[in-house]
Amino acid sequence: MAANKKAQELEEKLARTERQMLVLQKVSRLMAQKLTLPEALQAILDVVGEATGGDSCLIYLIDSDELVLCGSSPAHPEQIGRIRLRMGEGLTGWVAKERRMVSIPREAYRDLRFHAFTDLPEDTFEAFLSVPIIVRGEVVGVINVQHRQPHPHSGSEMEMLRTVGEQVGAVIVLARMGHETEYTTSHVEFLLSMPPAGAPTGSS
Repeated sequence: MAANKKAQELEEKLARTERQMLVLQKVSRLMAQKLTLPEALQAILDVVGEATGGDSCLIYLIDSDELVLCGSSPAHPEQIGRIRLRMGEGLTGWVAKERRMVSIPREAYRDLRFHAFTDLPEDTFEAFLSVPIIVRGEVVGVINVQHRQPHPHSGSEMEMLRTVGEQVGAVIVLARMGHETEYTTSHVEFLLSMPPAGAPTGSS
């Protein structure tokens, strides 16, 4: 019995390691692609959503001293660019300011740091996992993963998302630098000037 249990634990550990490696491989491949900023954000949302099994994934980018919602899955097109938090405001602002992860397995909306937006359904979700997006030691945004039902975050899940937060910042920067538009506006101004991913371009 003990040997079987030990073998099962080893198999589970190897499976977790394999999943983590697969996620990091996907992120690394994004760096080699020529993506617009909306495409890069959507690709990041897809990778994180698949890896965590979360019911929602939100990406905020820093614009001056504010965090602005710039990507969401499921999509919230009316809220993109409009929902803003000050540094230190809400759980997301706290993560950005403190440069630390937050993991809340249930009743995240009861946390004293929580800031509610009535037009975001995620505000009623139970579990909340958030990490800063870091580029060359600087925080440029935050990734939030949320589950509708209580969800204990495993150590491997938290470590995986922390590593993703350290990797995807380079994808965002490369997406901006690779575009023909001059690198002069803020992340948010640049994002809002771009057509949505998959939308047709050209004159109407």
